Amino acid sequence: MKIVEIYSHLNGLDFLLVHKKSLWKEIQAVIKEIDARKCKTKVSKEKTMKGRLLYSPIEMNKDFKNLLKIKNWEESRVSYWVTKDEKLIRKTLTMAPDEQKKEIESEGFAPIFSYNQTDHIKDRVAIEVQFGKYSFVAYDLFVKHLAFYVGDKIDVGIEILPMKSLQNQMSSGVAYYEGELYNVIRQGRGVPAVPLVIIGIEP
Repeated sequence: MKIVEIYSHLNGLDFLLVHKKSLWKEIQAVIKEIDARKCKTKVSKEKTMKGRLLYSPIEMNKDFKNLLKIKNWEESRVSYWVTKDEKLIRKTLTMAPDEQKKEIESEGFAPIFSYNQTDHIKDRVAIEVQFGKYSFVAYDLFVKHLAFYVGDKIDVGIEILPMKSLQNQMSSGVAYYEGELYNVIRQGRGVPAVPLVIIGIEP
């Protein structure tokens, strides 16, 4: 695979180049190492593409996961407690999980346990490799990366997406770089409030 486009949100790429240069090189090397030809294994059952050989999101994700694991990227979770009261959520948002629970209970509300999980994290950088539906990318960008950033677990989030040219050779409904770039820019310069690097790849 190769990197075709890179979008830096809130100086995400600058941060990597200055503070995590070796990690950025590592990510580029992993992308380059993915053999796209081996991932073209899915026979389409859709009416418009029936019988056509497509790139398999499962195979591509598996290759990314294996290569990143070799380089010691690990899964991580951020746990927190929520409740129905808006003011209480604002009050507890930046607290540690055990403090959140105590505070919610002390105010007479029921604490509800929740968490966000990311597949690849290393040295305060998180990577999401996304070959899924549009809604999954929105969740990554506006919830997952933000949760890890607010929870002081990461300094920057990275989202790896197919370019439209690759998405055209995948099942319908898969998100693609150009569309998600538009969605991020449309929100305004400060949203989401987390430094990001959005990467568009193709074979």
